[in-house]
Amino acid sequence: MKTLEELQAIRDKMQTQVGLRQDGEAKTRVVVGMATCGIAAGARPVLNTFADLVQKKGLTNVLVTQTGCIGLCQYEPIVEITVPGQEKVTYVKMDADKASEVVEQHLKRGVIIGKYTINAEDVAK
Repeated sequence: MKTLEELQAIRDKMQTQVGLRQDGEAKTRVVVGMATCGIAAGARPVLNTFADLVQKKGLTNVLVTQTGCIGLCQYEPIVEITVPGQEKVTYVKMDADKASEVVEQHLKRGVIIGKYTINAEDVAK
């Protein structure tokens, strides 16, 4: 059995890692679909990669969080990125390597990786 202090320390660590901060700043939001279909398709390593890299690279303007079903199970794992003032980008069929690339290109440089988005022609096949 964990003590109350241990549980609070775990909660604080996870809030920092996943970015569940409650501040008023406009932030880039990375939302990973973590419903049963997403988890079965491999969403947990994707979420962990985003959380770890955002923290390691000091991207304080990025909030990484999770949601339930996004409704496109055949495209799981799904990641939605919303940058304030821009249109939402939906990445599909993600894995940890693709997540690393998205952090480098999209989150750090502002370059959308079109071949991983829901609009990519080869994704629909």
